[in-house]
Amino acid sequence: MSEGKQVALITGANKGIGLETARQLGKLGITVILGSRDLAKGEAAAAKLRAEGIDARPLQLDVTNAADRDAAVKFFNQHFGKLDILINNAGITLETWGVNRTSSTPETVLQQTFETNLFAPVALTEALLPLLRKSSAGRIVNLSSILGSLTLHSDPKSPIYSSKAFAYDASKSALNAFTIHLAHELRDTRIKVNSAHPGWVKTDMGTDAAPMEIVDGATTSVALATLPDDGPTGAFLHMGKPLPW
Repeated sequence: MSEGKQVALITGANKGIGLETARQLGKLGITVILGSRDLAKGEAAAAKLRAEGIDARPLQLDVTNAADRDAAVKFFNQHFGKLDILINNAGITLETWGVNRTSSTPETVLQQTFETNLFAPVALTEALLPLLRKSSAGRIVNLSSILGSLTLHSDPKSPIYSSKAFAYDASKSALNAFTIHLAHELRDTRIKVNSAHPGWVKTDMGTDAAPMEIVDGATTSVALATLPDDGPTGAFLHMGKPLPW
């Protein structure tokens, strides 16, 4: 078992923001576990990080799969006996922005989006919470989006007013609600729970049209994963600045 060194689990970590988050945490001396639906891709990503001197290990983890979640709990119990950082990074979008099709959003799109973006991170967090309680400074980071802000979506003057994708946006609003509620439940513990907006980043989801590079998109997650004891909890942040719910 590793007792002194911090250990982090990042879901959806074989590419994009998740991989870069693992890289930046690893360079801080934190052991990073790369959760990946495709174990082969996770192994390849972990090998890249190890070549950079980072203690990185792959973990088969489809967040929507209950058996994978149970196996993750067993993995951390067996190898570390605790978990210091959980970053719920995995997420999907099944919609195209630009045209508001709220009234015709297929039920299957809503179900699949919520399954990955809300129900899975809630279930995984609940399963790993006993291990996070064993940390001297547990940190939970939920990867949200500015598109989950009800305040900005309802303001005609906001920059996202015309960027409506009902299933995705609603799933991130609900994830923000989870952040607020869990942070309140854990307010008297050493665990901090926050939502992160990474920014519009050049990833498979963000496309090359995005203005931010992946290295910058990981910044908020890393900052919230390494908060000091007097850092915020129950907050929605981007690059250190609060966003409206």
